[in-house]
Amino acid sequence: MEPIKQIINNIKPNLERIVEFLRKEFMNFHAGQVSADAIGEIEVSCYGSLMPIIQLGTIRRPEGGVLVIEPWDKSILKDIQKAISITVSNLSVSSDGDVVRVSAPALTKENRQALIRELHQILEEARISIRGQRELAWKEIQDMERIKEITEDDKFRAKDELQKIIDQYNETVEGMGGLKEKEISG
Repeated sequence: MEPIKQIINNIKPNLERIVEFLRKEFMNFHAGQVSADAIGEIEVSCYGSLMPIIQLGTIRRPEGGVLVIEPWDKSILKDIQKAISITVSNLSVSSDGDVVRVSAPALTKENRQALIRELHQILEEARISIRGQRELAWKEIQDMERIKEITEDDKFRAKDELQKIIDQYNETVEGMGGLKEKEISG
């Protein structure tokens, strides 16, 4: 069973990358309010390299849906403003010389429905990627049984173990999708 565990462990990093990709994609979805986490991860070209906004200043939400970014170095205000505008196109970004203000437009019913459709499309892509990882692992397990490295019973035990892992990742993806859909729906 040791080589089977190796096969299953080999796909776990790929499954984690799928979940992490989904998490990052979801940061671009906003329900009328800008996510400080999403804005904090946007990379700004300054000081000769790319740096996340969270390392360049403070991010706070003093009023309603407006996020305020106060850079420690005021000379990079325009760079921050530009990076946000390029990365997330439908946000309103302004600067008064001291801070950058970021706000999201209010969502209409049509916009919410469009976002939910896009959300479902991204969720389906994640599910397809997870299934692809399952198929790769299952093929390796079947090949091991064909060349008599494992018994048929081991193959089916491995299939059950593999499916448990896949089910866990699918539940994670569905849970994330459900929360995001609830957030978008209001």
